[in-house]
Amino acid sequence: MNSLAGVRILDFTRYAAGPQITLLLAFMGAEVIKVESLVAVDHFRREEAAVVFGSARAAADCFNSLNASKLSITLNLTTAEGVELARRLVQLSDVVVDNFRAGVMDKLGLGYPVLREIKPEIIMLSASSHGSTGPESRYIAYAVTMGALSGLSQVTGYAGGPPVIMRSSSDLRPGTSAAFAILAALNYRLETGEGQFIDFSAREALSCGIGEILMDYTMNGRVRSRNGNRDDIMAPHNCYRCKGEDKWVSIAISNDEEWAAFCQATGNPAWTKEERFGDQFSRWQHQDELDGLIEAWTINHTHYQVMEMLQGAGVAAAPSFNNEELFNDPHCRERECFTPVQHPEEGELYVLAPAWKFSATPAKVTGPAPLFGEHNEYVFGELLGMPEEEISRLVAEEILY
Repeated sequence: MNSLAGVRILDFTRYAAGPQITLLLAFMGAEVIKVESLVAVDHFRREEAAVVFGSARAAADCFNSLNASKLSITLNLTTAEGVELARRLVQLSDVVVDNFRAGVMDKLGLGYPVLREIKPEIIMLSASSHGSTGPESRYIAYAVTMGALSGLSQVTGYAGGPPVIMRSSSDLRPGTSAAFAILAALNYRLETGEGQFIDFSAREALSCGIGEILMDYTMNGRVRSRNGNRDDIMAPHNCYRCKGEDKWVSIAISNDEEWAAFCQATGNPAWTKEERFGDQFSRWQHQDELDGLIEAWTINHTHYQVMEMLQGAGVAAAPSFNNEELFNDPHCRERECFTPVQHPEEGELYVLAPAWKFSATPAKVTGPAPLFGEHNEYVFGELLGMPEEEISRLVAEEILY
């Protein structure tokens, strides 16, 4: 049995951050009903999304992974009857999720005060960029701006170089945090019977991931900048070029014992015995020279060979995989990181599977991403009990649209 079996989620999200929330909950067995409309099509369903992803195929793959295991209905929320149908669905739901700009759901007549009147125990999470209060709450933002305003981009990149533009990670990290918040709210409701409104700021969620950097500034006045792949304590700690075109391996050594194992695995070259590399702090002080010497060794081996030699010696090392290598990696295969699904229009596709394993309540992909409005008949016919002629009228009047 899935851990969220019997939980129904009304999903007003789009793009990536919002669908990531409901994807994780769908993995755990929740019935997720994605509310869509031709009035405002999810950007990842549009052809112009190819500009962001590089190709229409890549955009479609992103949509298919983020929306696997969900249902889709079409509901025109610019009409009074469409909003009324949404309110009827709230009565049958446990959770409502949106990632609109703050205030949009209120303007639609679907804000939390209204939903609470319909169903007092409803849980609503609004995942806006900046939260629903404060001078910037009405600003529009996407992954790039959330990454910048959170501070994450400022500390990501190479020393002396510009900040890195954070795209997908600035969507998926807040989405994961928001899914956790909903799980906490569901547990709270089990104990108290009470619902709640979760005012979620994606920007703040990202800032929580660099808490030690913010505290360093608050307490010590230090402004952290970019430092590539290096660590505050560990050395060597970097990504090193290997044999082949654009092939790299990451190596991290945290103590003298691991350093000794690294030296032995590399054949104990003369430079490993130099005094400047004799202890952890000395190695940290001489990282530039050390990294050059390590790369002079790694460049003679493939990234797989370096991984095998160092992991065999107990040293943390992992290749930087491209997509094909990641898909074919034996560890990822054994963990079933990618799951095949049969899409009604595109045939067999592979989508990302849950990143965790449960024994008693296994998480899983139950089906492909839905076609646009694929489940109108089930939701409006079976759940709401509407006759076929009524559904046909709503389609004709562009309410189910």
